[in-house]
Amino acid sequence: MISVPTTVHGRVLIESDEDPAVSSGVLVGFHGYGQNAGDMMAELRLIPGASTWTRVSIQALNRFYTRGDAKVVANWMTREDRDLAIADNIAYVNAALNQALSTAHSAPSTAHPALSTQHVVYVGFSQGVAMAYRAALMGTWPVAGVIALAGDIPPEIKTDATLSRPWPKVLIGVGDTEEWYSPDRVEEDRAFLSARSALHVIERFDGGHEWTDAFRAAAGQFLTTVLQDRGIR
Repeated sequence: MISVPTTVHGRVLIESDEDPAVSSGVLVGFHGYGQNAGDMMAELRLIPGASTWTRVSIQALNRFYTRGDAKVVANWMTREDRDLAIADNIAYVNAALNQALSTAHSAPSTAHPALSTQHVVYVGFSQGVAMAYRAALMGTWPVAGVIALAGDIPPEIKTDATLSRPWPKVLIGVGDTEEWYSPDRVEEDRAFLSARSALHVIERFDGGHEWTDAFRAAAGQFLTTVLQDRGIR
């Protein structure tokens, strides 16, 4: 067997309700398995306060149809050629943000205060949580925060001794009827973050593997604290 590098095209959605020049920051979403960038963008819009942020939703590269060809959806990766897939996805996210943000602001990304690494927050749901963590710790854009709903920290983040970047603030969301992100996994993540002195909050809510209004409210408050930490109101 050989592995053959190639070029593929990804789909990235960008929204801003305000002039990007006065945007609070950049909110970057990673959808779950069997969803697409539009689904995640819809969730980003519902987070209180997100209207003041430039919102970017990155769609996974592996597209497929839902049953009956009703919708095109995607997933981030499978266990096959896992390390190669991780490297491909990180490179894709780096390129997506470089292009999407420079396009949104019509200026080099390093020239605009809204694109400061101190004002970027990654949001992941389900399978997208792993990508949010990977992008935050392995990508070229250090971030101020990670919002992780219904998904755990991927194993390579926990075992790679070469990752020396400081941890951003983390908000973890888990429903009381969650079936995939088990209490044991939540505790493992809590212990891991605590051992690295990473500021984190675990928000527990009534619900399952899903977005709820209660967690959206917590995510909105998290964004407020990120801005307050950077002296922005």
